[in-house]
Amino acid sequence: MIQIGLTGWGDHPDLYVSSARERLQDYSAHFPVVELDAAFYAIQPIKNSLKWIKETPDNFQFVVKTYQGITGHLRGDFPFDSIEEMFELYRQSVMPFKNSGKLSMILAQFPPWFQCTKENVQYIRKVREELKDFEVVIEFRHQSWYSSEYKDSTLHFLKENGLHHSVCDEPQAGDGSIPLVPIATTNKVLVRLHGRNTYGWVNPGNNVKWREVRYLYDYNKEELSSIKGICEYLEKQAKEVVVLFNNNSGGHAASNAKTFQSMLGIDFEGLAPKQLDFFEGDF
Repeated sequence: MIQIGLTGWGDHPDLYVSSARERLQDYSAHFPVVELDAAFYAIQPIKNSLKWIKETPDNFQFVVKTYQGITGHLRGDFPFDSIEEMFELYRQSVMPFKNSGKLSMILAQFPPWFQCTKENVQYIRKVREELKDFEVVIEFRHQSWYSSEYKDSTLHFLKENGLHHSVCDEPQAGDGSIPLVPIATTNKVLVRLHGRNTYGWVNPGNNVKWREVRYLYDYNKEELSSIKGICEYLEKQAKEVVVLFNNNSGGHAASNAKTFQSMLGIDFEGLAPKQLDFFEGDF
């Protein structure tokens, strides 16, 4: 089974027919899964989790990002009394998604400076233990994890610890990027499509506008056809392939995802009903 979605529901104007407050409901009329990016920037209050669960259909799924303090992205003051408190509050925030049956997986995306070292392998073990009640997918950003020396060990480690593998399509720009490795380590695999904007990946601009530069990319049909073959290959290895388009900067993610869905000939069941829009176009 292949599921298709986007990384977030707030940046896709082609999908909306309602007010800003109802964007998730509009989104869930088009796609069965979404990445919850807000969880990276702050551990979300339980009331937010319950609200998002209520706004989506029964079989809708969330890929919830880990809080930035868990993956080593946090800069500035540590806003908790201890690491243990951080993990506990994060677990409490995510548990409603699991209890409702709407948690696809937790995404632990490690930063480009998180290299393949003994200490970092041990830390992933700690994350796995702290989040042992949840399905966790690991995404690396440093090429060392897939070097000829460590690639097989990396994949074996994920498989041995029951960790899903995040297969990424992204610019090939040295150590701060990873190759596309179409291998599933469990019965579920995540495919994240970041675009192929090499210049934006290497030169992301200032801290405020970096997303607008890095993920500015529009996949053409030939590229999507190639990705289709990769996902079908992964489908032979895993029961579920979750594909998320992250090329949001120029508004291309939704249209690329729709084209990709059409290429695969997939009709998603159980979506939210679409609200009437007299000016609706291709969607």
